[in-house]
Amino acid sequence: LQRPKLLMSLTVTSVRLTGTKYGCGGGGCGACTVMVSRYQPATKTIIHYSANACLLPLCQLHGAAVTTVEGIGSTKTRIHPVQERIAKAHGSQCGFCTPGMVMSMYALLRNKPHPTMEDITQALAGNLCRCTGYRPIVDGCRTFCQVQTNCCQANGAGDCCLNGEGSTDESEHFLPLDPTQELIFPPELILMAETGNPETLTFCGERMRWVSPASLEELVQLKASNPKAPLVMGNTNIGPDIKFKGVLHPLIISPTRVMELFEVTQTPQGVWVGAGCSLSEVRSLLQKLVPQFPEEKTELFRALIQQLGNLGSQQIRNVASLGGNIMSAYPNSDLNPVLAAGNCKLSVISTGGRREVPLNPDFFVSFGKTILKPEEIVVSVFVPFSRKGEFVRAFRQAPRKESSFATVTTAMRVFFSEGSRVVRDVSIYYGGMGPTTVSATKTCAALVTRPWDDETLSRAYDVLLDELVLPPSAPGGKVEFRRSLTLSFLFKFNLEVLQKLREMVGLQFLPLPREIQPSLQEFQVRKYPSFKDQSVQDPVGRPIMHRSAISQATGEAVYCDDIPRTDGELFLVLVTSSRAHAKITGLDVSEALRLPGVVDVITAKDIPGKKVRTMFGYHEELLAESEVSCIGQMICAVVADTRAHAKRGAAAVKISYEDLPDPVFTIEEATEKSSFFEPRRVIRRGNVTEAFETVDQLYEGEIRMGGQEHFYMETQSMLVVPVGEETEFKVYVSTQWPTSTQDAIAETLDIPSNRVTCHVKRMGGAFGGKVTKTAVLASITSVAAWKTNRAVRCVLERGEDMLITGGRHPILAKYKVGFMNDGRIVAADIEYYTNAGNTVDESVLVVEKILLHMDNAYNIPNLQGRAAACRTNLPSNTAFRGFGVPQSIMVVENMVNDVAVVLGRPADQIREINMYKGPSVTHYKFEFSPENMLRCWEECKVKADYSARRRAVDQFNQQNRWKKRGMSIIPIKYGIAFAESFLNQAAALVHIYKDGSVLVTHGGTEMGQGIHTKMQQVLLLNLLYLTKKTFKSISFVFPFTQNACQTLYQRLEPVRQKDPKGSWESWVNAAFFEKISLSATGFYRGPDLYMDWDKMEGQPYAYFTFGACCCEVELDCLTGDYRTVRTDIVVDIGRSVNPSVDIGQIEGAFMQGLGLYTLEELKFSPSGLLYTRGPSQYKIPAVCDVPLRFNVYLLSDSHNPHAIYSSKGIGEPVLFLGSSVFFAIKDAVAAARAESGLVGPFSLDSPATPERACLACASLFTQKIPASKPGSYKPWALNI
Repeated sequence: LQRPKLLMSLTVTSVRLTGTKYGCGGGGCGACTVMVSRYQPATKTIIHYSANACLLPLCQLHGAAVTTVEGIGSTKTRIHPVQERIAKAHGSQCGFCTPGMVMSMYALLRNKPHPTMEDITQALAGNLCRCTGYRPIVDGCRTFCQVQTNCCQANGAGDCCLNGEGSTDESEHFLPLDPTQELIFPPELILMAETGNPETLTFCGERMRWVSPASLEELVQLKASNPKAPLVMGNTNIGPDIKFKGVLHPLIISPTRVMELFEVTQTPQGVWVGAGCSLSEVRSLLQKLVPQFPEEKTELFRALIQQLGNLGSQQIRNVASLGGNIMSAYPNSDLNPVLAAGNCKLSVISTGGRREVPLNPDFFVSFGKTILKPEEIVVSVFVPFSRKGEFVRAFRQAPRKESSFATVTTAMRVFFSEGSRVVRDVSIYYGGMGPTTVSATKTCAALVTRPWDDETLSRAYDVLLDELVLPPSAPGGKVEFRRSLTLSFLFKFNLEVLQKLREMVGLQFLPLPREIQPSLQEFQVRKYPSFKDQSVQDPVGRPIMHRSAISQATGEAVYCDDIPRTDGELFLVLVTSSRAHAKITGLDVSEALRLPGVVDVITAKDIPGKKVRTMFGYHEELLAESEVSCIGQMICAVVADTRAHAKRGAAAVKISYEDLPDPVFTIEEATEKSSFFEPRRVIRRGNVTEAFETVDQLYEGEIRMGGQEHFYMETQSMLVVPVGEETEFKVYVSTQWPTSTQDAIAETLDIPSNRVTCHVKRMGGAFGGKVTKTAVLASITSVAAWKTNRAVRCVLERGEDMLITGGRHPILAKYKVGFMNDGRIVAADIEYYTNAGNTVDESVLVVEKILLHMDNAYNIPNLQGRAAACRTNLPSNTAFRGFGVPQSIMVVENMVNDVAVVLGRPADQIREINMYKGPSVTHYKFEFSPENMLRCWEECKVKADYSARRRAVDQFNQQNRWKKRGMSIIPIKYGIAFAESFLNQAAALVHIYKDGSVLVTHGGTEMGQGIHTKMQQVLLLNLLYLTKKTFKSISFVFPFTQNACQTLYQRLEPVRQKDPKGSWESWVNAAFFEKISLSATGFYRGPDLYMDWDKMEGQPYAYFTFGACCCEVELDCLTGDYRTVRTDIVVDIGRSVNPSVDIGQIEGAFMQGLGLYTLEELKFSPSGLLYTRGPSQYKIPAVCDVPLRFNVYLLSDSHNPHAIYSSKGIGEPVLFLGSSVFFAIKDAVAAARAESGLVGPFSLDSPATPERACLACASLFTQKIPASKPGSYKPWALNI
């Protein structure tokens, strides 16, 4: 092959095991986790470990057994306890990440059948989920812990979160975990390992050779004759380079079978560890050694254990090697600073013999380069024992606490003369402060021979500041933050050393809390005291498991790319623009067409029908023809027989450009040039100008909020199959709006819509990102299928998906607010500017929704809002869960917060004073009752024990200088339905078959939100009413289904009257022979909603969903790291049709909001290129970000006459409540600023990343950093 064939491609193509999912291709999401087992002849043991199939080269798996999710259980045989428990704990929504979660947990249980919670969170740290919020996954896995932590029931809830399918039992009966029933290791592999005479393995491909030598001598000879050939152990470094950077290595050497690289030798001075040992093996070796020696001898060991626990994920650590980590010489390596500070050394070998090389300041030469000669091989690493009076510590700060490259990492070692405070020796190394691991030699010189006291340290800070300088445009950005961290880490080391010297016991700096506590999911008080009293025939309101959860957990659930390949199928890869604003002067595809496997290149000229999609009067080209307006705009597409050939073909397409002047990237540039998408919107009530003259105080502020990537686990996927006659096509596509995709393909191919059939089984997440862009991608794919008359598949790589498809709109908002001294807000004027990108997409609708929600929960008598969608040369932004509301309300809440700070009053009091009360009218003249909103607010304060905890937070802050806690409570009022009334209609087709089974076809799509599960509950209830010979007319969950069921009921009535004691099956059979139609369509018009923007009034929503959320965080002021200690959410969702599904939606939305407001950052280069194109650069919340206590309560006694069964829409509203974490962080930052004498409102933009939080704290260390003058340099990234 062109590159080493990976296990992932084997499971999908050759052996048809599609349970292992392809999420990112770089080992960053865990969706492709499998278990690898190997036999160790030396110890006669079998080891099991989890690994990422997307990085595992097949060539390397000689002699190993691989277990995929299909191998541990299926619905056809038996399901495994792990699969069952994750499913029954409601830990699977869209299900795309579930097989990976299952395999991570399964590998842990094979090694440790009774894990601790720490083991579980570590095992799951490398698995991302965008749907669930992780809590139910952790709860399902928690049931394997030896010490059972009580679940919800023991914590006072009547109904258990694990009460699954129709369960009326008080406790769920799980399948027991029986280790004796697991798959055995293949005996033939044991035999092969015991008797085999190791020989060199060679694999040859199209452009690459892979050699695995069997002895050290052979390895040395091979490397001597091929010094440029890389050594590959875990493929965690070379693999991504080949895949994402297109690096080609004609020869790869894999020394995984050279035994000398895995030997461990103990000496009186320390321990030699084989360079081939995996990081997991190194960590467990050190953990075994620590208790065997006195504490003073294991300082370095413990620092290494700590860093190894944070380095990568479990799957990466299981395969990445110690030697590989050192030799890759990454500037922000976590291990190299510790090894260098600890005076470690390497034993290297070449044809010239062995030598020892110290890890000292000279070892790291430049980016990715060390002092070693190309032909030299690291055999082992010496880790010395520490001495009495010697202290070693390591610190790191990363964008996310786990599975994240460090921003800055450091190791510090100090050695004192016995019984004294005089420094005899010290070494300090930093990662992330330049192109290599750097030594702070001048700072060390300022410390040596001096006593360890404040005077010495004070001098050291100044020396360090001058020694480690970063230019303001340094790669990676965050320059002030990184420089500040160098000082903060030295200060932390100082605190630890003082603690050790027993000088100041009270100064101990404890780490942030991390133990996940059992949480509470409280269902509504129901019409029945318990499920036992509810009719067995009434499934509505029960916490029924997601109907596909088991098949998702076993890997049997079929997603778009799991559909088997058809004969002659082609793969499509897009070619995108590399310029943000330019004319296309040439497109040369000749070289691409000459490559093996390439069949054709599709350009705009090939489109037989409409070449554009039109929205709001603006045209979006499917494929750019003469001009490009952003990096990532699609220009053409290469179709080939395989994905690899198509990618190679796409790379060979040559495009020439002529740059156009003055590209627009930021909101400021757009407003300056009046680059907007029309119409811009305005809304007002009262008279703001007059009101401003009557108020006690005025305040003006602004806030900037970054965008957000959807990061659905399944990337954009589609398969277009020509039927073979009358230009008919079957389209299998992962889309939220099949009708739009059908229309788009028909228009593009210039054929009637009835020739296009769209199939949507399920999506692996969507969140608004699979609507407009999916239709465009499907149109391009259909042109390829039409032109070649062959099936064409298009599945975007994660990086392509992030580059092309856009995300949530970033905003800049400015506000002026007038208020009285008693806290009443009398007037507010708010301007919103969104960065829409290069096409209009749905930006105008987003802008409208922003203005319609700008009041949130507050009755502001004089309110004016203006909003504009800015046209820029960035990829077009699109719909995203919340659709403008999370941006809109964020600004309002920040404004209310500022009012509270100006008045010196608690923010919750100002919120309460200004809330809607009694019969109310919004600023667009829509009448509603805020009663349930106020109930949510009050109940949230009670459930969260707000007053007592607020006092405890204040006390904590008085007692801690460098750690602060913050609290906030935030309300929401979210309008449900569409002001564009035609979007509220829906239809269903209900078939009853002769055997009595029922099929419902409807316009909804399943993306993890459980629409099919709820549909089944409702339909089952309706059909059961039929069988009980009484029909209750109920306001229905899905009115279109009810409509069809009523029709069928009336048709079956005569048959039932003839045979009242008959069964359902007999009635249906009789109806068939009486020629009664057993098919019916149902239709629901939906409410007639509208918004008149000229009159600034209307009824754009059917009703409101209300909620409130209280969060408490603990913040490390020196690094900006935080942990959400506790979250309490109360939501009014009417009467829940399925409380477990609804709570899953609430938790998932909250965690996505937590990511939006505190973690996720999209970074663009000064030329408009998206830097953050995968999970290694773009961090979504992981298990380490779940609130330590995460309680969700559904408001009881709530009724909603505007929707079925009194239920309410719940998927989108709660996302905004993630902002309560942002405001809790801001509260903690305010406490830190107060210590520095800074009071009053301050600016904190969203997301409140560690960088922003740390700099806002304005500690004495951040104040030492000189600020770079804007305009005097070109920043590494744009401030979007």
